Order: sequence, then structure tokens, then C-alpha cells
Amino acid sequence: MSNTKTGTIERKAFIANVQKYNMYDGPGVRTLVFFKGCPLRCKWCSNPENIERKFKVMYKRNSCVDCGACVSVCPAGIHTISKETSTHEIDRTIECIGCRKCEEACPESALSISGEVKTISELMSIIEEDRTFYDVSGGGVTVSGGDPLMQPDAVANLLMACKQEGINTAVETSGYARTEALLQVAEFTDLFLFDIKQIDSQRHYELTGVRNDQILKNLNELLHRRYNVKIRMPLLKGVNDNQSDIEGVINFLMPFREYKNFKGVDLLPYHKYGVNKYKQLGLEYPLDNLPDPSLSKEDMSRIESWFKKYDLPVTVINH
Repeated sequence: MSNTKTGTIERKAFIANVQKYNMYDGPGVRTLVFFKGCPLRCKWCSNPENIERKFKVMYKRNSCVDCGACVSVCPAGIHTISKETSTHEIDRTIECIGCRKCEEACPESALSISGEVKTISELMSIIEEDRTFYDVSGGGVTVSGGDPLMQPDAVANLLMACKQEGINTAVETSGYARTEALLQVAEFTDLFLFDIKQIDSQRHYELTGVRNDQILKNLNELLHRRYNVKIRMPLLKGVNDNQSDIEGVINFLMPFREYKNFKGVDLLPYHKYGVNKYKQLGLEYPLDNLPDPSLSKEDMSRIESWFKKYDLPVTVINH
């Protein structure tokens, strides 16, 4: 971090939001900082507003009263009232500049802007508000996204500031990044929450838009270098839940079973929390035309048993 008294410029982060009192993404009570930008295009993404490192207009059509208050204040010309239908329309071809004037003008809170630029000091001020919760619960700060490794300098600066204040740190990542960027962040990370979405590289490409060779290379790197890693597996019925998929992951992890820094596997059943965000962004949900990929408790228990058979520590995470 820089010192404003010397006139130097402080590192800034492009984030989506800060979420407090989280109990799922790392030990204890945690503050989550969601960074903008992701190199993957997962068909089930629950945070589509974070995929691009851009400001995004979120629009709740059902709340809008077509008053036009946003039209007169938007300097980019994104908002209009249709002459034919007298209803509010958004031109998604125009990039939002993040001024938030439309958000402030809307009387029904139908508009919100995803994305804000914060300095590391500003983020630390928010984080420090909950210091008591971290101390009591063994919690801390988790950076997520998008994927935080898309902004490695800002993330490393934030985590370094946390460590200087004695705050536990965790990084939630797809692992798809330059190894140099990963290790830059690892220096200040107490725990990696590392996704394995699909073990087969071709199938991984079909589901996420990228192959997993670099991901598995980075996972190997972290485990061999003795950084603490917990595997997270988002699971969808008919997508990555069959026995061959799971056994492929088990075979990959078996060499690390006795490593003290291998902290086990979290199984994350598919949920629909992010579906409405697609409508607010003017996007189609990629899984709309497919059978419901939700897994039953019996499905999750079966998958859990496959890991337990090999004495791999495993937990089902139900949000």
C-alpha cells in the first residue's frame, strides 16, 4: 500500500461488492470481497455480473414504473423511454461508466450498478469493522469473484494488508491463471478454496470455455509447495456428477491425501440463486432449456460416499 502523505498513488481494486457475515467460504465468520473479471464462462455461473471487468446495469423490470427519471441523468445515453410503448428500455450496446446517477434517481430501486473502484485502504476500513467477529470465530477475509486472480496485484496488496493486521485470508479461485500470478497471491494466503469443475479437459472446455491443463498444473504447484488448499466441487446433475467424473477427481487427489496442507473436499450442490441476475442483465440463462440439474440429498450422499471410500475428507456444503 502507498502512503498518501508522500504523494504516491495507492493500488485500487475493481470489485462488485463486499458481503459480510459469511459462514461458508473459509473458517469462521468472514467478509467476502468479490472482484470483477473471470476467464471462465461456466454455464451455471451464479455471479454473471462479475464475469466482465466492467460496470453493469442491473434492471428489475417488475419494479420499474417507466417514469423516465433515469433518462435525463444518464450521461452515456443508456436509458430511453420508447416512443412506441412508453416503456423504459436499456441499450446494452452502450457501456456503463459507473456514475450511478440512474441508480440514485430511480424512485423504485429498479436500477442498480454492479461495479465500484475501491482503494486498498477503503477496503481495509470496511474489513476492520468486523474485526471482533474474526477474533471470536477464527474468521477473516475471503476474496472471490469472478476470479480474484484476474487482478493479482490488487489482491496481493489487499491480502498483504490483512496479514499485517493479523487477519486470516482465503482465496476462492478457478485456478485458471498464470502460475506467477497465483504464487504472487499465495504468499499472503492462509487457505485456497480451489475449484475442480470437471476433471476431463475436453468436457471442461465444453462447460467453461477453457481447458483445465493450467488449472491442474496450478493445483499441483500449490499442493507441492505446501500451501493450504481445500477443493471445491460445484455439482450439477448430468453434467459432472457421474461416477467416472468423481473417480477421476479422486484419482487426481489421492497422491495428496496425506499432505497436511490438503484440507479436503467441499461438495457444492447446484443452486438457482443467480438465475434472476441474468434477466436483470438482459441475458438468457444458459441452462434454461436443459433438465433441472439440481441434485437430491440422496445424490449428494452417494457422491460423498465415493470420497469417503478412499478416506478423503469431504463435506457437503448446503447454503
